[in-house]
Amino acid sequence: MSRIAKKSVVVPPYVEVKLSGQNIVVKNDNKSLSRVIHNSVIINYVDGYLIFNSKTNSSRDWAQAGTARSLVYSMIVGVTKGFLKTLQLLGVGFRTSIVNSNIVQMSLGYSHVIKYLVPDGIVIECPSQIEIIIKGHDKQLVGQVASDIRSYRIPEVYKGKGIRYSDEIVRIKEAKKK
Repeated sequence: MSRIAKKSVVVPPYVEVKLSGQNIVVKNDNKSLSRVIHNSVIINYVDGYLIFNSKTNSSRDWAQAGTARSLVYSMIVGVTKGFLKTLQLLGVGFRTSIVNSNIVQMSLGYSHVIKYLVPDGIVIECPSQIEIIIKGHDKQLVGQVASDIRSYRIPEVYKGKGIRYSDEIVRIKEAKKK
């Protein structure tokens, strides 16, 4: 049984939550996120708290309630603080720049320049030529964009060259000995 679903979510007073059936909408200023919650989950909004329950007492329904609680909590954090991922480019000649505020242009050692179109709801900054900062209010979208950019040149295991998350530790293999 999921224990995370038993903990209620505190909704800040400046965040607006609307429930209509299994659809939940979280708004703050000009940011808005919506999600459809699984049918086996019941959500109640009482005095600034979101309470999650399962329709039956089965472990699968409680697991869905725990998932729904985590997703809704991420939505509330997203519209209040936002999410951030930082990527680093390690390699000789690897560099990045932003063109027209919605295209990331990367030189990654290939014979051509890679251009990545930034989706709506994501802001990308390049404070230096070897660093990419991805910001947004949708946790899943921020992670997906970071993963897409990283997939162009994942860290290589012998020298560590490639695109990596700032907190990622890449294990370097030892070279073959004679």
